Amino acid sequence: MRKLLKNARVVDPQVGLDEVVDILVEDGAIGAVGAGLQAADAEERDLSGKVVVPGLVDIHVHLRDPGQEQKEDIASGTRAAAHGGFTAVACMPNTAPTIDNAFTLEYVQRMAEQVGKCRVHVVGSCTRGLEGETLSEMGDMARHGAVAFTDDGRGVQDAGMMRRVMDYARQFGRVIMSHCQDEGLVGDGMVNEGACSTRLGMLGWPAEGEELQIQRDIALCRLTGTSLHIQHITTARGVQMVREAKAEGLPVTAECTPHHLFLTDDAIDFTYDTYLKVNPPLRTEEDRRAVVAGLLDGTIDCIVTDHAPHADWEKDCEFEIASFGMTGLETSVGLVLTQLVNTQMMDLSQVVWAMAVKPREIIQVDPVKIEAGSLADLTVLDLDAEWTVAVEDFESRARNSGFIGAELRGRATDVYVAGEPTMLDGRVCD
Repeated sequence: MRKLLKNARVVDPQVGLDEVVDILVEDGAIGAVGAGLQAADAEERDLSGKVVVPGLVDIHVHLRDPGQEQKEDIASGTRAAAHGGFTAVACMPNTAPTIDNAFTLEYVQRMAEQVGKCRVHVVGSCTRGLEGETLSEMGDMARHGAVAFTDDGRGVQDAGMMRRVMDYARQFGRVIMSHCQDEGLVGDGMVNEGACSTRLGMLGWPAEGEELQIQRDIALCRLTGTSLHIQHITTARGVQMVREAKAEGLPVTAECTPHHLFLTDDAIDFTYDTYLKVNPPLRTEEDRRAVVAGLLDGTIDCIVTDHAPHADWEKDCEFEIASFGMTGLETSVGLVLTQLVNTQMMDLSQVVWAMAVKPREIIQVDPVKIEAGSLADLTVLDLDAEWTVAVEDFESRARNSGFIGAELRGRATDVYVAGEPTMLDGRVCD
């Protein structure tokens, strides 16, 4: 059935659009965009007071399926994505078994087609089992639809192996996403090394443990010419390295997360809240400000969540043995609107670039534009919606969010994937 979305403010900097217009959706695509559209046989929806943007995409998500369904699965993870306003996610390969071959990759694709509430782009691993010793079946996975490769969760430790990974990926035109963590330097670190680790009496995780691999991988990018994407960047020096690499003309991109944009290691107090134990760790206020500045000036290309769901028992324990990571799909949009848009640090056009346009460019999937002929993947926002983050509101199986109790203004209310609603009025469609 055709759909007519009426009276929304439509924002898409790709086509120079920021005005109140109507959108006609037919056969999974946008049929027309303009004021006063009429379609006698279309199902009309009045979106007065709402904002429509190209469908949001999160290119760093852990769906945990196969093998870790006690944390999350493809059904619950994509429901969380839709609830958060996303039309697509890219899922990481550190599952059990690892997504290091076409068979496992196709399992995720098939399950997403059957139960998914958003598009799922699959990222394959760089090495078998994330062990850093043998190349994964990268070519076969690329032929079967892998959009990128990463050993997210630990990173490729050996420089020679990383060089081989990048040389191989270049043959298939795929980007390498790099989790920058020097395990020899980081060791058993739990929190940012410095005042935080001293105050809490915990093993420190130095910023240099991230920065050394950023530096290494930029050098390998220069050597191989392979596109490099730095994952969840957290430090001021790391941001500067990416800035300099871009100025040099290297094919380097970077991402940041809401928890590194809006939280610091000062948030970890003597309650030892395990929901704030993340990899890489929360850094200093100076680092946080540098990450925000990098996002605003375009050094950092996109906002991701690194949505890392865990079962309750994996967080309800001593800080030292708790799992790293927090959820993020259902809070990201609200946090960005509250902390960046409502404070006038960013405008909606910049949000579209960081959460819809650049993510698609990085993983090389078709762009989505609000113009006739484009795929009808759309996110509807209510900029005035006031809400409090609560676990009872989550679609995710997990509750390990570092933002529980946060009072936010602005959230997604409706999501359309290929013209079909996956969320309406804040409720995921069944």
